[in-house]
Amino acid sequence: MKHLLSAAFAQAVRQAWKPALLAFCMLPAAAQDAARIQPGSYKVAMENARVRVLEYSSRPGMGVCGQGLHSHPAHLTILLTPAKVRVTKDGRTFEAQQQEGAVFWSEAETHEVENVSGRNTRLLIVELKGPGGPADAAAAIPR
Repeated sequence: MKHLLSAAFAQAVRQAWKPALLAFCMLPAAAQDAARIQPGSYKVAMENARVRVLEYSSRPGMGVCGQGLHSHPAHLTILLTPAKVRVTKDGRTFEAQQQEGAVFWSEAETHEVENVSGRNTRLLIVELKGPGGPADAAAAIPR
C-alpha cells in the first residue's frame, strides 16, 4: 500500500510541476519586480509616482527584457543599441529587428524575448504607474 501511495504521489508531482511553474511565471509584474529578480541586468534609472524607468542590459543568447516567460505592465521601450530578437508571445514565435533609437509602445503583456543579435543589447523600459500600470497588467494576465 505504501508503494502505491508513493507512486501515485510521484505521478501527481510529475503532472503538476509544469502548470505550477507557468502560474508562477505569470504572476503580476509587480510581484515579479525585474530589478529585484535580476539586479545584474536591470537598474532602476529613475522612479516617481507616475513612472519607473528601467535600464536593461542583455548579452547574446539571453533574454532582452527579462529571462524566460515574464510579464510587463503597459510600457514604452527605447533601444539604446540595435537589437535582433526572437519573441514568443501568445503561442507564436517570430524574429524582429530594431535600430538604435527605436521607440515603441506595448500594452501589458506576457512574453519571452531572446537576444539573437550576436552582440550586447541595452534598452530602457518606461513602466506606467496608476491606470495602465502594474495593476492593469495583473488584470490583463489570463488566469
